[in-house]
Amino acid sequence: MNRLLIMTVGKTHSGKSTFARELENLLPNSLMIDQDNHAEFVNTHYRKLIPPAGENVLKHTVTQAVVDYAADRTDKHVILCNANRSRKARVSILDDFRAKGFTCVLVHFDIPDETLIERVRATTRSKAIFRSAASFEEVLLRQQAQSSNEDLSAPAAEEAEHLFIVKHAAETEKVLRRIVDLVSCGRQRA
Repeated sequence: MNRLLIMTVGKTHSGKSTFARELENLLPNSLMIDQDNHAEFVNTHYRKLIPPAGENVLKHTVTQAVVDYAADRTDKHVILCNANRSRKARVSILDDFRAKGFTCVLVHFDIPDETLIERVRATTRSKAIFRSAASFEEVLLRQQAQSSNEDLSAPAAEEAEHLFIVKHAAETEKVLRRIVDLVSCGRQRA
């Protein structure tokens, strides 16, 4: 059976992590890799190595090591849970996984900004992942301002073998089931 790479795409508090955790529980032989866990680890244990500005290379290196290990040394389906808003970076990751024999699935969380604002204002989520932001509301405001950047465009159907778009939280259950069905159908064909 073909392994899946499931990549979440969306702004902060759009439901990516909740979805990925639920999918990991439903999808046999899967692993969720959440870059926020790596950010918190680096910020907690290696803050002195984090550059004050620019790209957080250490966080990305830790994530890449975990992703490579999962792809190359396990037989698991991989659920990549982070924003993945840059089209260029997203396509590069998808191409790498495709070259390793994975079938690529994108799940775009296109939740209305009004809903996201309500969520970030009510959140009790840890801020230990932050390097330069003071709040999730600040992160969301930055993401909203960046939305006009062409490279941060919504995923297109040609990027992956399967594209699902979630516009409301109520749609997540249907998308979860469809992804689990992809694996079930793949097993039947094998």
